[in-house]
Amino acid sequence: MTPPGRSLFFIALGLFGLYVVEFGVVGVLPTITERYGVSIAHAGWLVGFFALIVAVVGPLMVLWLSRFDRRKVLVIALLGFGLCSLLSAWATSFSMLMALRVPSALLHPVFFSAAFAAAVALYPPEQATQATARALVGTSMGLVIGVPLTTWIEATLSYEASFYFCALVNLIAAIGLWLMLPAQPSGGNAQPGSVLSVLRKPVVWYSIGATVAIFGSMFSVYSYAAEYLGRITGFSSQTISLLLFVFGIGGVAGNLLAGRLLGRWQAMTVLGYPLTLALAYLLLLMLGSADMGAMLPICLLWGAAHTSGLVVCQIWLGSAATEAPEFATSLFVSSANLGTVCASSISGWFIATWGMPGTLISGWIFAALGVAFILLRIVTGLVYDRQRMQACS
Repeated sequence: MTPPGRSLFFIALGLFGLYVVEFGVVGVLPTITERYGVSIAHAGWLVGFFALIVAVVGPLMVLWLSRFDRRKVLVIALLGFGLCSLLSAWATSFSMLMALRVPSALLHPVFFSAAFAAAVALYPPEQATQATARALVGTSMGLVIGVPLTTWIEATLSYEASFYFCALVNLIAAIGLWLMLPAQPSGGNAQPGSVLSVLRKPVVWYSIGATVAIFGSMFSVYSYAAEYLGRITGFSSQTISLLLFVFGIGGVAGNLLAGRLLGRWQAMTVLGYPLTLALAYLLLLMLGSADMGAMLPICLLWGAAHTSGLVVCQIWLGSAATEAPEFATSLFVSSANLGTVCASSISGWFIATWGMPGTLISGWIFAALGVAFILLRIVTGLVYDRQRMQACS
């Protein structure tokens, strides 16, 4: 029997490849604007349009394809990501590049949900949380390292090479999963009544609202990270990729810290998250400059604050719907991507109105909305607990 750790490694690698496909374009947006003659706000829709598709069709795609063997679903999705990345390197127009985002966006929620379900199925029930956390490493790495890595490849080799890299990662993950992951028949036996009962809970909707707002705050700025850093510092593409790599290091540390804090003080950690992110944006505005000594710690803090939003939102939303974990995962994916598409459109409008600092204004507005939704859920939970105690007495 294949050790579960080997299968889990390729699941994590696939999640890394998925997020490199979705967000790798962030690091090459300046080149895309020059190559196709579009504005930076227009180019930002490569992220926003992708996220919109995921947000709209995510749960439906998950429910539809959950009937099939997970290994086949995972491998086919990865091959789809790889093929679209390969063709993107040869796209002759911005419209063609945008169109090639559609198949990957359709397969994104399917792969994400199936990947975590497959990871949990590899281990005994008592190790499910550990398996989920290990698989989440791939997601985190894709978010925090994928962008600076593709930026570095584009700056060092070529624009096309950055897409070849995405294709190669997904191909390796697909081969690894086909060879290492045991066949896993149909994982989707979701009970309609259970799903409906989840959607009737106010705390679920408040958690969805918080996830949308927090991802809106995260990607209001991150979607334009390379362009923003380039404009406020004047650094070269190679130096920007270094700053984004430092951002990624901070993200790894922030994710680990957030995971520990959530295990001890979940509500307070979640409430403190958007405030910490807003603080990082304030430092970026006040201290961002061509001074490398100032930019390194700022990017480190920004990365820690940004990336921990993934685990914060996933655990927060999952804790509101423990009776339907797979459906909760699809809700998280859709909510996160809805926040991302809102960020792309609203932040783009702010850029057009106030220039690149408009991204920070958008980030602060979404952070404030996140705090409001989190407080609503906390208060609703307290009221529910009090009513339950009174009923019992």
